[in-house]
Amino acid sequence: MLQCGMVQIESLRLARRSSCRAWLSLAVVILSIWHSLSAAALVGGAATVRDSGVGRHIVMIVGTRGNLCTGTALARDLVLTAAHCVAPAATYRVITPDVPSGFAIRQIAVHPRYSRQHYVSGTVTADVALIKLATPLPGNVIPATLGTAGNVAAGDRFVIAGFGTTAHRSDDGVGTPRAASLIATGKPGTLQIRLADPEARNARAGLGACTGDSGGPVFQEAAGPLAVIGVVSWSTGPVSSDGCGGLTGVTPLALYRGWIVETAGKMGSAIWP
Repeated sequence: MLQCGMVQIESLRLARRSSCRAWLSLAVVILSIWHSLSAAALVGGAATVRDSGVGRHIVMIVGTRGNLCTGTALARDLVLTAAHCVAPAATYRVITPDVPSGFAIRQIAVHPRYSRQHYVSGTVTADVALIKLATPLPGNVIPATLGTAGNVAAGDRFVIAGFGTTAHRSDDGVGTPRAASLIATGKPGTLQIRLADPEARNARAGLGACTGDSGGPVFQEAAGPLAVIGVVSWSTGPVSSDGCGGLTGVTPLALYRGWIVETAGKMGSAIWP
């Protein structure tokens, strides 16, 4: 049922070698995939976003275990992601399209209440983490605004973004930034929010996060600028089947905003209000 948002592909296994050359090889492979894909590529109708809209805020996170996730810039040197993306022991790096070698990471802070055991078993946990970079991100990556706590009701609209695959158990589409509009379903709360395609409504395959989108931002559609109110944690296929395109599970930031702001300050990063 749970999709951890990590993709294992042969090219990513190059990163298991701990040399700088392996990182460069990894970056070149990812970026060659990125630029070879059609700009019109879709994920069940999700729009491709390059250097515009929500696409300006996201980065890729790769690790030496062969994993891929998405993150959101909260400052020039600070990235928000899901804890399960960076909690496994590995070396990680942040990649953007115009910096093939990526960005070295100075520090990773995982929320103290995150439990890997709970995550794997499907129990709600504090799936939130921050990444402090050794050098600033390029100017075309724009820090996103961190949202404030608010009530979420079924039917409320959200936008997600990520670099994940276009199909379950496939490497297709990896590295292309995409965004999709979803609605809240069930009984949204401060511990978890479930999102679904407004047309498919989890009854058939539709829009939703897939492998590699974990850690990506969840923006609430409301008056004024978009603000990050959650991170993508998991996904299912239709009617709780294995896969993607059914439900997208979100860890809302309402309970963790104070930790994010405090930890960012300790790391020496000033986030946007």
